[in-house]
Amino acid sequence: MSLKTTVSRNLTGKKVLTFFVLSSVVYFTMIFFTIPKLTDFANGLQIFDMKPNGYSFTYAKELLGNLGKSGRNFYLFRQLPLDFVYPLLFMMSNILILSFFLKKIGKLESWFLLVLFPVIAGVFDYLENFGLIYLLTSYPKISEIGVRIISTFTVIKSLFTSLYFVILLFVLAILIFKKIK
Repeated sequence: MSLKTTVSRNLTGKKVLTFFVLSSVVYFTMIFFTIPKLTDFANGLQIFDMKPNGYSFTYAKELLGNLGKSGRNFYLFRQLPLDFVYPLLFMMSNILILSFFLKKIGKLESWFLLVLFPVIAGVFDYLENFGLIYLLTSYPKISEIGVRIISTFTVIKSLFTSLYFVILLFVLAILIFKKIK
């Protein structure tokens, strides 16, 4: 079954809302609990996930060192389990949200490929997470090339997430314009 068929069959307001609520619960748990706790462990440094422009090898070593063993374990066993659930929920909820509004403006068929933006963001979030497992379990023996690759995953994830929200705002603007007209 294709993505388009699956989305079309599940494009109800109730399902869109359910996935939005589920992804929001996980997101806000990270934002208000695990990420602030990690920032405390790291003496105020931002964690990798919160660096949309990437990070250097020097920054990665400093962050991992500041986290200490307890902070690295918290990252590995508290933050990352949530961040392995979140990308899937992000992809599912945002495919449905964008598809729902594309259908409302009559562009679901012709603009359907736009729903791939949250999918690409989610895939790179997973790649970033696997890279973070490497960093957290290999520290202090991490490679500079490894950090560059993982940082690139973070940047691409952030780029496609941002582009997705720009697309969503554009579609919502069209919908509002159509409603006003």
